[in-house]
Amino acid sequence: MFIVSLIAAPGALEPELVHGLRNAWGGGDALWLSPDEAAEFAIAEVPANQWDVWADVQARGVDLVVQAAEGRRKHVLLADMDSTMIRQECIDELAELAGVGEQVRATTARAMNGELDFEEAVIERVGLLRGQPEGIIADVLATRITLTPGGAELVATMRANGGYAALVSGGFTAFTQHVGETLGFDENRANGLTVENGVLTGEVARPILGRDAKVAAMTEITDRLNLSPSDVLAVGDGANDLGMLARAGTGVALHAKPAVAAECDVRVNHGDLTALLYLQGYSRDAFVTK
Repeated sequence: MFIVSLIAAPGALEPELVHGLRNAWGGGDALWLSPDEAAEFAIAEVPANQWDVWADVQARGVDLVVQAAEGRRKHVLLADMDSTMIRQECIDELAELAGVGEQVRATTARAMNGELDFEEAVIERVGLLRGQPEGIIADVLATRITLTPGGAELVATMRANGGYAALVSGGFTAFTQHVGETLGFDENRANGLTVENGVLTGEVARPILGRDAKVAAMTEITDRLNLSPSDVLAVGDGANDLGMLARAGTGVALHAKPAVAAECDVRVNHGDLTALLYLQGYSRDAFVTK
């Protein structure tokens, strides 16, 4: 048995679309998880025209996911931070205040699309921050970082239902510690920016946490909890997330770079982070807030 999920921005999911697709695919009764926002129905097999229909509903501002019904509610959330749990790329925001924003943003975009080696791109960009006061980090946190809508509900609801939440970022611990604490994550992992005498040295502490380290984090966490990767819901947007997205039981490309989305069967382009709860079958009245 499979579950078809249709998710849109609040008020944007038309009942006619849900019921029309259910009838076309021979599905069961539609269950509305949130009126005019999220609905699902069961089908016996994956339709041959799944991706044609996906393209059609994308044009209408709707995300479509088909997944196995069994085991879709996960026990571990493994989340990227930059452009996932927050709306920004921290290195880009640091660079803006340091006066090298344009150069760094271009490198970030290429790295997240998989056009550059991730570690080399981190080293290059951090090097441009050499000599900046350590206080630039606090300035960015206070004035330039915003949380992605739905993140607090995602973490709190999964944890309230026995889940474990880990923030695993190729960014920096100065940011993951703050974001992780704010959103209620159980742990966070990221790279360290080295500081001497209150000034950024332009160096990154080794080893650099990238694509392989995110996969390793999944293995370490699931082993510790006596679980498996199939119990993991992973979410990210960049090329360095592809390893964990491919290995997780459910890997979600969230508003992802085109090259990343093309590698993932679960794509959320219109909903916010609460879409990850709808994909697991949670209704809006079951959401928990921190």
